[in-house]
Amino acid sequence: MNSGYEAVIGLEVHVQLQTRSKMFCACRNAADAPPNSYTCPVCLGLPGALPVLNAEAVRMALTLGLAVEAKIQPVSTFYRKQYFYPDLPKGYQITQGPVAIVENGFLDIPGDARVRGKEGKVRIRVERAHLEEDAGKSHHDLDGKSSHVDLNRAGVPLLEIVGAPDLRSAQEASDCLKSLHRLVVGLGICDGNMEEGSFRCDANVSVRRVGEAAYGTRVEVKNLNSFRFVRQALDHEIARHVVLLERGEAVQMETRGWDASLGETRGQRTKEAAMDYRYFPEPDLPPLSINPQEVEAARQALPELPERRIQRWRDAYGLGLDEAQTLAQSPAFAAYFEAVAERSGSGHGAAAWMLGEVSRTLNDGGTGIESFPIAPEAMAELVRLVETRILGFGAAKDQVFPVMLAGGGDAESIVAQKGLAQVSDRRVIQAMVAQVLVANPGPVAQIRAGKESLKGFLVGQVIKAGQGKLDAKLVNEVLSEALAKD
Repeated sequence: MNSGYEAVIGLEVHVQLQTRSKMFCACRNAADAPPNSYTCPVCLGLPGALPVLNAEAVRMALTLGLAVEAKIQPVSTFYRKQYFYPDLPKGYQITQGPVAIVENGFLDIPGDARVRGKEGKVRIRVERAHLEEDAGKSHHDLDGKSSHVDLNRAGVPLLEIVGAPDLRSAQEASDCLKSLHRLVVGLGICDGNMEEGSFRCDANVSVRRVGEAAYGTRVEVKNLNSFRFVRQALDHEIARHVVLLERGEAVQMETRGWDASLGETRGQRTKEAAMDYRYFPEPDLPPLSINPQEVEAARQALPELPERRIQRWRDAYGLGLDEAQTLAQSPAFAAYFEAVAERSGSGHGAAAWMLGEVSRTLNDGGTGIESFPIAPEAMAELVRLVETRILGFGAAKDQVFPVMLAGGGDAESIVAQKGLAQVSDRRVIQAMVAQVLVANPGPVAQIRAGKESLKGFLVGQVIKAGQGKLDAKLVNEVLSEALAKD
């Protein structure tokens, strides 16, 4: 971006809550069921049907509010937001009005040093989080001749989280969204599936001259369903604003969509103002009252928050930030990692396997850690054998891990059956190293003359001579000692 400008970004994130039933009726919260199989007069907006607020959705909103250290409003109200889409059967959406259940919280994220001039955490304000109902979902045939509406999602509970315009780059927006994603998944209030729309983001972006206090003209980029698309769309939109301003042209206030195939945003419609929605109080719902006992009960039920868990792992195991964040991707994944780390005695070793072979297996199978066939205790034993150098990593990965996946026994039994235990006897390895040096005088001379790159060749020869059962680290040590001698 032109150094004379800065971006101003605020996120609006819709979090689909994992309640059993919908927001204002007893219909099952199951958007993936056969089309229109979970509907009733309430979520269809039929005359005479009356909404009843879902208490579990309220509890989840309280949980989020406490996690971002927000003010829980003792009284909040519901309003009708009028607009007409084919997938909105009522012709309006029930949402919270001027006062939301959650207001004035914050998230701390890594600041973008490129735009802020220094490294460190920055505080991003959460202006509000309010409860509302989702709309249905439109499906368009590929031939463009017909469209269908599935109302299973109509009335599903949403928590809309509105961030203040405190972000200053596309990278900060992506980092903020990731932090919020980890939080709602870690709290157990949302499954976080961005592709299916249960966690979706709209971004408001403007550009102004560095040092100016007034905001530029705001553009909303809708329905960004991946962290990568958030970065790409906002980088593109920021650059587009700068080009327009440099030409002396005005930025139009509008709603735009991200076209990933073209790598650009495209205009959709002019941006609505609040008056366009013709808000008025929902006459069929009383004000929502929250008493101090409910707030305290929600506070006592809070789990360890993802960012605190990440920092604890970094302190205890010396993990990098990216490693720890990935391990905290879900409560189940985090719990599995922690069990393996504790039982194996190696946080680093457990992290390497979780981020490597375990994640690869889950990705290949399209499953989650909940269905992983190896118990944490068994996985910890495999990690321990590798970390204590009883078993080489290559043999563990290629010959033991696949057998464990197939239900072929525990790591120790497989190692014993296959005779895979590493040779760690220094005298045995010294003898093999001596044989390899005698058999390869040319490479030895070149290494001693300074061509260190050939050392790997000799290591390979020693490992080969030991039929892959030698402790590779010890082989390197013994070979270096031998080469250092005249």
